[in-house]
Amino acid sequence: MLKLGDSLPEFIGTNQNGESIDSQKLIGNKLVVFFYPKASTPGCTAEACNLRDNYSVLKEKGFQLIGVSADSEKRQKSFSEKYELPFDVIADEDHDVINKFGVWQLKKFMGKEFMGIVRTTFVFDENGICIQVIDKVKTKDHAAQILE
Repeated sequence: MLKLGDSLPEFIGTNQNGESIDSQKLIGNKLVVFFYPKASTPGCTAEACNLRDNYSVLKEKGFQLIGVSADSEKRQKSFSEKYELPFDVIADEDHDVINKFGVWQLKKFMGKEFMGIVRTTFVFDENGICIQVIDKVKTKDHAAQILE
């Protein structure tokens, strides 16, 4: 998994509208990249809506936000439209971005083990250097964690 001091990985992802997002074009801004297991599930919805509700404050502080999950572009578009998300969400079905950040890991739930996205948020400075890793995401109060 990416850690403090690491550089923003190079990737080109596709957002909910089929548009390309090039990580190298994001350098120069403070950037929040948050990974969530599945669009429109309760925890992921709470997290995205908390970030949406605090988007103006995050933007005032200079942050750009990008969400990433392994969902399809169609599912990401539906999620984004339903909850009126003001930021891009990347559809990473081939796990290219997910693997570059190291968040595809073995998980346990109700006694079963499976591979999946570990809910994690990475914050990068204007030079593309990781300055914060949030691995214990509070879905209903995530913006406050980023602003700490």
